[in-house]
Amino acid sequence: MTVAKRTRTWLAIITFAVTAMLSMPSLAELRIDITRGHMQPLPIAITDFGGSTPQEAAIGRDISKVVSADLERSGLFKPIDPRAFIQAAASLQVQPRFADWKLINAQALANGRAEITQDGRLRVEFRLWDVFAEQQMTGQAFTTSPQGWRRVAHLIADAIYKRMTGESGYFDTQVVYVAETGPQNKRVKRLAIMDQDGENHKFLTDGTDLVLTPRFSPTLREITYLSYSKGSPRVYVLQIDTGRREILGDYPGMTFAPRFSPDGNKVIMSLATDGNSEIYEMDLRTRRSVRLTDHPSIDTSPSYSPDGSRITFNSDRGGTQQIYVMNSDGSNVQRISFGDGRYATPVWSPRGDLIAFTKIHAGEFFIGVMRPDGSGERLLTKGFIVESPTWAPNGRVLMFFRQQPADTRGRGGSSALYSIDLTGQNERQVVTPLDASDPAWSPLIP
Repeated sequence: MTVAKRTRTWLAIITFAVTAMLSMPSLAELRIDITRGHMQPLPIAITDFGGSTPQEAAIGRDISKVVSADLERSGLFKPIDPRAFIQAAASLQVQPRFADWKLINAQALANGRAEITQDGRLRVEFRLWDVFAEQQMTGQAFTTSPQGWRRVAHLIADAIYKRMTGESGYFDTQVVYVAETGPQNKRVKRLAIMDQDGENHKFLTDGTDLVLTPRFSPTLREITYLSYSKGSPRVYVLQIDTGRREILGDYPGMTFAPRFSPDGNKVIMSLATDGNSEIYEMDLRTRRSVRLTDHPSIDTSPSYSPDGSRITFNSDRGGTQQIYVMNSDGSNVQRISFGDGRYATPVWSPRGDLIAFTKIHAGEFFIGVMRPDGSGERLLTKGFIVESPTWAPNGRVLMFFRQQPADTRGRGGSSALYSIDLTGQNERQVVTPLDASDPAWSPLIP
C-alpha cells in the first residue's frame, strides 16, 4: 500500500462521523465509519529547500520551516527532526537514497529548491516522495516575488496535505478577528487580519469604534461586521484592499451577526425592533431587505448552508435557546438541538455535513458539532468561556476563542484564539499580539 493510501485510511479513522471510500491494492472499496479516534501522526521528512546563493538558501530554509510548521500543526503529520537526516539535502536534488530515509522511519519525504531568476522573481519547486514505494508522489513549481515566499510555503503545505490525505488543504488562508485591549469594563476592540498561522498581522480599524462579529465574503476582499459607530450599532462592509467602508442600511433598531451568502450577493443578519429580534436578508445589488422569520421570540446568529438553500440560526421560541434550520426563504423551520443546556452561534460547515455551535450547560461553555438533522452531537472542547466557532475551508478544523475568568476587581479575563480538529484531540493556540475574539476563517486565497 502506498503512503498516500495509508494516510487516507488513517485520516478517515480519526475523522468524526465521516464515511470515506479508499482504494487499496487487492481490495474492493473499503468503507470506514468511525465516530472517534486518535492515531499517531504520520512521520514525514522535510529538508531545507536548497539554493545556490546565500539569499536563496535562506529563503529555502524559511520555506521548509513554514511547511513543517503547517503540517505539524494539523495534527496529521510529525515532521522528523532534521538532525536525524542521513542524506544531505544537496544530494537529494538528484535522487533520494530511500534506504537512508527508511532507517529514520520517514514514510514521506519533501525536498525543494529556491532560485532568484534573472528578472528578480522567486521560483520555488518541490517534490514529495513515497519512501517505501520509492517513487515521486507529486511535484510543483511556483513563481512569485521574493516577498511572497511565505505564501508559497503555505501553498506547498496545502499540496502535500491534499496529496497525502485526499482532502483540500487550508494553510493558504487568512483569519479576521477582533483584537482587544484595556480593562474588562472598557475594552478597545479593533478589527485585525492575519495568515492562519498568525503571521502577516495587521490592524484594519483604529479602535475608535467598537467592532464585533467580522465575517469574510466569498471573494476574500470584503468583510462584513458590526460597529458601534457614534454609539449606534450598524452593519458595515469593509474593502480590505482600500480600507473603504460603507453602511449596509440605517435600520431603526439594532443589527447583529451579519454574514455573507455563499455567492457573496446577499448578507443575512438579525434586526431587533421593539425588543424582538428577527432574521433579515439583504440583496447587496438592490439593497432590498426581506424578512425571513416572524416570531415573538428572539431569532439570531444566522448562517447559510454551502449551497445557500438552507439557513441555520438560534432561537428561544421553544422556551430555551436552541438551534433551528429553515429553507432560505424562511419556510419549513425545524428545531435540531435537543440536548441539555442552551445552544448558540451555529455555523454551517463548508462541506455541508456538520453544524458547529457553542453550548452552555451547568456553568460551562462548549464548542461542538452536530449533523444538520441534529444527530451525532459531539462536544470537542470546553472552558470558562469558549465561543464563536468558525470553519477552515476544508471543513475539518475549527477556530474559536477562549476567555479566562477575571477576578473580583475585573483583572484578568484574557482571551485568545484556538484551533481544534474534529477529533477534539488536536487543540492549538493561535498566537496574536493582543487579546483576541470573534475569529472568522477565510476561504482559500485564489
